[in-house]
Amino acid sequence: QAQVVESGGGLVQAGGFLRLSCTASGLTFDDYDMGWFRQAPGKEREGVSCISWSGGTTDYANSVKGRFTISRDNAENTLYLQMNSLKPEDTAIYYCAARGLGDYCSSSWWEYEWDYWGQGTQVTVSS
Repeated sequence: QAQVVESGGGLVQAGGFLRLSCTASGLTFDDYDMGWFRQAPGKEREGVSCISWSGGTTDYANSVKGRFTISRDNAENTLYLQMNSLKPEDTAIYYCAARGLGDYCSSSWWEYEWDYWGQGTQVTVSS
């Protein structure tokens, strides 16, 4: 029953912006840390950003730091990723993920197993 579903991907020119959304259902949303990951063809999945259940702790991959902002609205069971100053190397399928009952965003969260994964949304940045 529990699932997370991404939306908001698309095609954008370099320097542009997109906001991704991830809506969770079937789980107690504020029990879960949430994360964004991405994967380009032929590359390993990369952790992009993590946010704690309350939003009080966030973390970002160095490649997106200063350009992307993760946030969440617990009242709406929704996770966001605001992506600004997009680069062609940001092109990937972006996934949201949920992990419950822990404190992950302050550690090596990108190496952990996450409980639930979305199906992904494609982000393509043209030069």
